Amino acid sequence: MNPPNSTNPTNPINPINSIPVVILCGGMGTRLREETEYKPKPMVEIGGKPILWHIMKHYAHFGFRRFILCLGYKGSVIKEYFLNYEAMSNDFTINLGKGDHLSYQSNHTEQNFNVTLVDTGLKTMTGGRVKRIQKYIDTDTFMVTYGDGLANINIKDLVDFHQGHGKLATLTATRPPSRFGILELTEENQVKQFREKVQTEWINGGFFVFNRHVFDYLDPDSILESGPMGKLAAEKQLMAFRHEGFWIGMDTYREYEMLNQMWDEGNAPWKFWGDVTST
Repeated sequence: MNPPNSTNPTNPINPINSIPVVILCGGMGTRLREETEYKPKPMVEIGGKPILWHIMKHYAHFGFRRFILCLGYKGSVIKEYFLNYEAMSNDFTINLGKGDHLSYQSNHTEQNFNVTLVDTGLKTMTGGRVKRIQKYIDTDTFMVTYGDGLANINIKDLVDFHQGHGKLATLTATRPPSRFGILELTEENQVKQFREKVQTEWINGGFFVFNRHVFDYLDPDSILESGPMGKLAAEKQLMAFRHEGFWIGMDTYREYEMLNQMWDEGNAPWKFWGDVTST
């Protein structure tokens, strides 16, 4: 992946393709301790690739290849991953000695990814992490998502929805199935009905789109999902993009195993890059 380059907002570039994607990568992932003791949760692998890679491929499929990663817990692991990406993703020839020379013999499919890695603090909350990358946002619109969530959302439709309503913020609303079967009981404790995988109420699934004025609602200590979002909602500046399709947050080892099984079986709904025309 190419090193990050500063973008001059006065340049005549495509405003859609220039929208940066901010990925929250700083959490400790305590409920997935089997995998996160030595690496941050975004680096936990699905099908041999970090979940972070899957998320970035999703956005890149729709033409969004500018990424800003908010690092925290074991952020050095993510830095090392990208610093070594070219060598680990290509065949290469190296001449050893004083005249050492390195040439790559193949090309990976992540060409023209622009990745900025920012240390936003070990224990910083989500709103604080976004606030700390404000200086890297040079567009009126930017996106934010979590480093552990997968979905088959059409990102272009999401951005079009946001730009169409004119409000400051959009979140993606999703209704994931319940983890437990639902029992309907009679007064005599007889099971009247058993329903499995019943969908819950609408929840915040992340995949945000923001106008840069959202930074006015953030401070270095804020939690994105509470104070700022509540204030935006109270001021009628928060809209929801309804997503009825696949969505999951990888919070537990059970979900980690399930996602790997889906990938191994060729049944990964979030893996649709290359199957739909890109932006």
